[in-house]
Amino acid sequence: MNFYIVIPAHNEEACIKQTLDSLVAQTLLPKKVVIVNDHSTDNTQQIVETFASKYNWISLVNTISSDKHLPGSKIINAFYKGYETLDEDFDVICKFDADLIFPKNYLKQLAFHFNANKKLGMASGFCYIEKNNSWILENLTRKDHIRGALKAYRKTCFEEIGKLKPSMGWDTVDELLAKFYGWELLTDETLHVKHLKPTGISYNKASKHLQGEAMYKMRYGFVITLISALKLAYKKGSFNLFKDYMAGFFKAKKEKLSFLVSEEQGAFIRNLRWKGILSKFK
Repeated sequence: MNFYIVIPAHNEEACIKQTLDSLVAQTLLPKKVVIVNDHSTDNTQQIVETFASKYNWISLVNTISSDKHLPGSKIINAFYKGYETLDEDFDVICKFDADLIFPKNYLKQLAFHFNANKKLGMASGFCYIEKNNSWILENLTRKDHIRGALKAYRKTCFEEIGKLKPSMGWDTVDELLAKFYGWELLTDETLHVKHLKPTGISYNKASKHLQGEAMYKMRYGFVITLISALKLAYKKGSFNLFKDYMAGFFKAKKEKLSFLVSEEQGAFIRNLRWKGILSKFK
C-alpha cells in the first residue's frame, strides 16, 4: 500500500527533525513525503534539505504566504502546494503536522486497517501531549474524530469528498462528508502519537471568529452551533471563546458566506449531529 504524505511547516525547526526521524524509521516506509516550507524564517528549510539529500522519497517545496496564523485556509493552501507536486500513484494520502512523533509501526498498522476494511475512508492514531514529564492523551482527542494534525485518507474517499476545503472546519467537514458518502472512520488507540505543540497554541486574535464561521459554513444551523460552541468553549475552559464562536456564526450569516456543503449534505450533517447530541442523554 502506497502512502504519500504532505507536511505543511511554518517555523518548525524545534520539531520537524523529530517528525522526519520518526517517518524514516517506519517499518512500512512511505513512498513519498513532501514538506511544504510555508514562509519560515528559521532553519526549517535547512533541516528538511538535510533529509531530502539522504532520502530520495523526501522532497521540499518552498512557498511564501501571510505571516498571520489563520487556522484552516493557510495550512490547506500549503498542503495543496505539496499535493500538486505528487503523481496519482498512491493508495493513501496523509496530511500530517510538522510537530508529531510517530511510533515505528504507525503506517504499517494503518495499512493493515485499510486493507482489512474496503469501506474504511479515514484512519489515525491518538495524540498525546507532554505534561509534568509524562505523555497524556490530548483532551481534544475523541474515538470518533480524526485530528487535523494526522489525517490519512483512502484515495477514493479523498476524491469523493472533494479533497480538503481551504477553510476553518476543513478537519470536521471532511469526516462529515466521508460519512455522507458511506465511508467509515477508524481511530486506533494503540497508536500513540506524540504531539509536541498542543492544538491551538499559536492561534491569534484574527482567527477568533473562524470557528463559528465554520459552523455556519457546514450548515449546522443556530441550535447545533449553540450547543457545539458551548461544548467546545467548556473543553477549552473559556466562556469568551463561546462568545467569539457565536459572534463568528452571526457574522457569517449576515455576510451570507458561501457554504462548504450542499443543502442535501447539510441536512445529513444536522441529522448526524442531532443523533450524536441525543445519544449523550440515553
